Amino acid sequence: MMNKLSEEQKLTSSGNKSLNFMNIKNLGFRYGVVFAFVVLIIISSIVYNGFLNPTNILNMLSQLAIIGIMAAGMTYVMITGGLDMSIGGLYAATAVVAASLVDSTSIFVAVLVGLSVGLIAGLLNGVLITYLKVPPFVATLGTGSIFTGFALVYSKAQPFFVKDPAYKFFGSHYIGPIPVSVIILAVIFITLGTILSYTLYGKALYAVGGNSEASRLAGLKTNRLIISTYIICGLCASMSGIILSSRLAQGQANIGESIVLDVIAAVVIGGTSLSGGQGAIWRTFIGGSILIMISNVFDSLSISTYWQSIFKGAIIIVAVMIDFYGRSKIQK
Repeated sequence: MMNKLSEEQKLTSSGNKSLNFMNIKNLGFRYGVVFAFVVLIIISSIVYNGFLNPTNILNMLSQLAIIGIMAAGMTYVMITGGLDMSIGGLYAATAVVAASLVDSTSIFVAVLVGLSVGLIAGLLNGVLITYLKVPPFVATLGTGSIFTGFALVYSKAQPFFVKDPAYKFFGSHYIGPIPVSVIILAVIFITLGTILSYTLYGKALYAVGGNSEASRLAGLKTNRLIISTYIICGLCASMSGIILSSRLAQGQANIGESIVLDVIAAVVIGGTSLSGGQGAIWRTFIGGSILIMISNVFDSLSISTYWQSIFKGAIIIVAVMIDFYGRSKIQK
């Protein structure tokens, strides 16, 4: 009898150790990006003496604003299992349209029309993907080319220069010590993060990303939910385009060529799964911050932007591998 009890105790102890080990591994996969973020801050502050200077921190946040806002919208899309490759073209198209209207109409009209471009583009992407059943990558790659072409045709491949100094409010002005673009970034992140984490709509997006067909059978309007994420992503891309055109006081059609990689990298590094059903806005903030910090340190060390591109590509591959490995282990 005593032998049987000791064997059961050993099995229970072994099982508890196994569960504890799995819990630690799960926590590692879940919060590994936070650990990487902290380690990177420590290394960066050692390598670059001015890294933690308040001016440099505000400068990095200002740089993060454009990529971060777009990445917040992309997070919504990727949580549902989608992907939006059109944001670069939309970003450029909005910058051109908004800049062209400021001097002839008003700032309010220019911003409203620019955001409307994003809304219509997002609606178009959503309809193509849901009702016409075009794969997200193909649909948005095609519309992205259309948006870029539109920007080139509309501007005749020439920049629109803005004369009204008030338009610089979004990209270059400050409220106290904080850039307006950083305040916009914070408002968008807090709003979208709260919606995603604490509303039924947010929970429905996770459900659709986890299993679209099961969500549909459960009564969720999956097509409408997916379309809404592309609209949000389109609006975020347009807001970023407005901020950049405001910062430069001009709109150019060739500004969105490489930004898609940075946006996707920020979301993937943050831990949002390419398969859908997993992700968070706060994670995207950390992922984007990691990218900006790396660029900041590389620039301070005068390392070529070509090496930065190689490094970003490698980070994306590693992040996807970690995501795949972590999900497979958790499922097992």
